[in-house]
Amino acid sequence: MRNKPETLTLAFCIALLPPLWAVAAPYIGVTTGAVALICAGLCAANGDKAADAPKISVGFLLGDFWAWLALVVMDKLPLNPDLELFLTLFVMGGLAVIISGFFPRWIFCPAWLCGWAIGLTILSPVGLADLGSLPVQIGAAMLAGVWYVGVFLNIVRGRLLAFWRSRHPAGKEQTQ
Repeated sequence: MRNKPETLTLAFCIALLPPLWAVAAPYIGVTTGAVALICAGLCAANGDKAADAPKISVGFLLGDFWAWLALVVMDKLPLNPDLELFLTLFVMGGLAVIISGFFPRWIFCPAWLCGWAIGLTILSPVGLADLGSLPVQIGAAMLAGVWYVGVFLNIVRGRLLAFWRSRHPAGKEQTQ
């Protein structure tokens, strides 16, 4: 196994922390807990950079809002549903990219688009009239994905790796 300590600490953290969130989420009123794993995946794809967590969080929350707004827009348009969908996605998708392009230090565009897709996937079948607290739950799960499954997991993993390395000086690790 290559990079044994890195692989094992990651495996342990992934095996422990996301399931704890999955169990805890319903107890704090979040029924969309799995969203956290999707959002943590985007953080990992971005290189697990804790410094980017604030702008990724802003992007996800804008995407969540964008999903709600898209449902409102489509509800108000008096067009064929397919045309409404196309026009809404066309205009709002373009606007998300343009707006985030003006504020790259504060908004991570891929998180905005991903958050929008997550929000639409969950909210569309429910319908505007029955959303209740779902948009807030989605936002909470998004933040849990960035900060708990993403940033906190990496802090725990870093400490486990430091502990491992203090017990196993360089050059004595076995790879098989």
